[in-house]
Amino acid sequence: MTSQARGVKPNDVTDVQVADYLQAHPEFFEQHAALLAKLRIPHLSGSAAAVSLVERQVQVLRERNQSLERKLKELVEVARANDQLAERIHQLTQRLIQARDLRATVTAVEASMREDFQAMHAVLVLFLEDARPLEADLGRFLRVASPDAPDMRGFEPLLQSGKPRCGQIRDSQRDYLFGAGSVEIGSVALTPLGPRGELGLLAIGASDADRFHPGMSTEFLSRIGELVTYAVARG
Repeated sequence: MTSQARGVKPNDVTDVQVADYLQAHPEFFEQHAALLAKLRIPHLSGSAAAVSLVERQVQVLRERNQSLERKLKELVEVARANDQLAERIHQLTQRLIQARDLRATVTAVEASMREDFQAMHAVLVLFLEDARPLEADLGRFLRVASPDAPDMRGFEPLLQSGKPRCGQIRDSQRDYLFGAGSVEIGSVALTPLGPRGELGLLAIGASDADRFHPGMSTEFLSRIGELVTYAVARG
């Protein structure tokens, strides 16, 4: 490259050609160590000071390392959160196994939401007339309704999909689930119970508008919904 470059004007060599050559000949700087030490590049801060190529490489590696550390930290946090959710689902499973009838099942779900998941705004909607007598004792947590009731029309797309959904809901839906004027509910996780929500739905509310958002994974919500569905159908 050196012998060829002596007879070539600087403007005849493009940045791409230089980059391609160096990529194709990674041993170049090993053979020209003195040149490597002399090369200077502008400082990233925009100041007049310059740093050597070696210093810049060290800086790039340091930044890369910091980025990897941040990603690793995020992965660890996600894994820790998943472990906690798995443990809570295990606790819910134990409660439901011990429930012998519908009343015990609904009570177990309410206790698990409140104690295991710390979900202080949780509502179970059931399309079972057999659950009507339970409303007197669990009125704040339990709603017994008909799937054809006017209050349920807003939930039809959710029920028909049979899949959990997270995010914000209409005021009318929020008022039905959590009470009129429940403005402290900023976001909600909704889980249909049974195919096409034939048994009802489970709603978990949060004051934080970003706690439940459309982009979050719903895998654990699906598992919770399946457990509650099996237990309610059995009861």
